[in-house]
Amino acid sequence: MANNKKFYVTTPIYYPNDIPHIGHAYTTLAADVLARWFKLKGYDVFFLTGTDDHGKKIVQAAEKAGKKPKEFVDELIPKFKDAWRKLNIEYDKFIRTTDKSHEKVVKEILQKVYDKGDIYKGEYEGYYCVGCEAYYTEKDLINGCCPIHKTKIERLKEESYFFKLSKYRNQLLELYSKHPEFISPKHRRQEIINRVKEELRDLSISRTSFDWGVQLPFDKKHVSYVWFDALFNYYSATREKGKEKYWPADVHLIGKDILWFHTVYWPAFLLSAGISLPKIVFAHGWWTFDKEKISKSRGKVVNVDELIAIAGVDSARYFLFREGVFGEDGDFSEDVLIERNNTELANKLGNLVSRVSNLAEKYGIEKCGNNLIKKLNLKKIEKYFEDFELDKALNEIFAFIDLCNEYVQKTQPWKEENKDKKKILYELSDSIKAIAILLFPFIPETSEKIAKVFGFKIDWKEINKPLKIGKIKKAEILFKKVEKTNKRT
Repeated sequence: MANNKKFYVTTPIYYPNDIPHIGHAYTTLAADVLARWFKLKGYDVFFLTGTDDHGKKIVQAAEKAGKKPKEFVDELIPKFKDAWRKLNIEYDKFIRTTDKSHEKVVKEILQKVYDKGDIYKGEYEGYYCVGCEAYYTEKDLINGCCPIHKTKIERLKEESYFFKLSKYRNQLLELYSKHPEFISPKHRRQEIINRVKEELRDLSISRTSFDWGVQLPFDKKHVSYVWFDALFNYYSATREKGKEKYWPADVHLIGKDILWFHTVYWPAFLLSAGISLPKIVFAHGWWTFDKEKISKSRGKVVNVDELIAIAGVDSARYFLFREGVFGEDGDFSEDVLIERNNTELANKLGNLVSRVSNLAEKYGIEKCGNNLIKKLNLKKIEKYFEDFELDKALNEIFAFIDLCNEYVQKTQPWKEENKDKKKILYELSDSIKAIAILLFPFIPETSEKIAKVFGFKIDWKEINKPLKIGKIKKAEILFKKVEKTNKRT
């Protein structure tokens, strides 16, 4: 692929009101997988993650901890960065909404939108969930509770500035019609379209009841509603150090609970500010734990250290994208993670690498045409990545691993009388090269270990180049088998 192609991927910016858990990890790992894939393909990649430091939710969490909001978030940020380091996530920029450069951009845009006449003063009265930092109408509530958090919801009444969201209703509907991929996967589209068609009310975008946020440049008594501030992180991050070339985002990866904010508020804000729109907003499903949404407040949570402790980093990374369809809900199970580690990673991939490297060390390899690799459907795998069908990409790669294992059994290169053993081992070694490169976005550490054993570089161009003949030594065990323990309670 030409180097002038760019790929800009974002995660949501997370509330630093607690340590990161599997829900945060899933989105961030998905972005890492895509970033690594597009880098492999020669794209100029920009991968953004970060934290949403403002809002009432943070104020309340800080008060509970007996700290000032800034002090509270400053202490939690290293825990996010540490979690991403442990999971081998390589982001390009970590943004915080308290960054001065970000606040400056938000103020400029607020002023611009205000000058345009899209912001006006009024009074807000209605239901507000602090956990979601979102407004709800009476009909949205379930027994007077937030539909997401199931907690009692508060009624707010305060002076507020409003954004003319209703003005952009037709433009939004036109966007969804002309660019159906904007809301992805496609089964999430209709619900948003129906809601926008039904009613689009102007949005309260300021607060006076607390001051932890970006001050409105045209009225210092008000701070910006957290979503107006937060969403612009995706844009403000590209405005620094000549990185304008990365906007618009190619894909915003988000959880399905924040799809409305990203596909209605966000494009409307951008339309008002005269900024080009992102290409795709992809909402994945939730991870459940014992079939319930993972949630700290409800005692259902798996944090990053617990996730890694089960079978290691690469097994955790692999499990999250192999277990569920990307875009659907997935249920976390320690037993299933262990099962996949033991059967697919240890038995299938690990065993293939171990047997082939062992025999190659013993007998050597001899260059020949590789008929085995012709059974690997690269075009299909590329298409799955481009469509964000990560589970299908893994299925395809593992189908090829199965073929390689069958080929070992069928050809039996360990038999002394087998005259073609060196050529067979070359075909297998060359095929392992392709497998390791394709799996690199998912299990980078393991792929690097395999590359070292067989003497190749992790590079897309290497897939179609014949493997160089070199000394191969038996590989160390890539995945240790893990005993199933008592289930988490």
